[in-house]
Amino acid sequence: MTVAVETGVWQLDAAASTVALRHKTMWNLVTVKGTFGVVGGRGEVSSDGSAIGTITLDAASLDTKNNKRDEHLRSADFFDAANHPEITFAVHSAKVRTADSVEVSGQLTVRGISRAQTLTARLVAADGEAVTLETEFTVDRGEFGLNWNQMGMMRGLATVSATLRFIHAAN
Repeated sequence: MTVAVETGVWQLDAAASTVALRHKTMWNLVTVKGTFGVVGGRGEVSSDGSAIGTITLDAASLDTKNNKRDEHLRSADFFDAANHPEITFAVHSAKVRTADSVEVSGQLTVRGISRAQTLTARLVAADGEAVTLETEFTVDRGEFGLNWNQMGMMRGLATVSATLRFIHAAN
């Protein structure tokens, strides 16, 4: 899909966007899945077609459909949402690589710890008014201080998947 994206500001359409996590637990026997209920963001496309922006997640809005687990994930053992209420991905560079792929480089910040992150997003829909991107990438939770691991139950990488729809902001 080749589409010329308008320059200017693009606002995340939170109602049409999702960011989810999944992680193996119980010695890789169970996959815990959760979705962030509060997602925000914006971006800006330059005349050369490159883009910058920020995606923000409310750390306390993660919902795994298990209240006790969700409270534990919000605690200091994991996201420490009381002290670090937001998870952010600051996009430093987004460039179209093929007709339907965008290379995104930025900085992921969780619990106040920032790490460089590069990923590929797939352009799934675009017109003059809206652009929708999908991506999936892995994160080593230990790099962000998420080290709680009772009896070795939680090892490995967490997978983040996102569908993000941006609407061209009126000038």
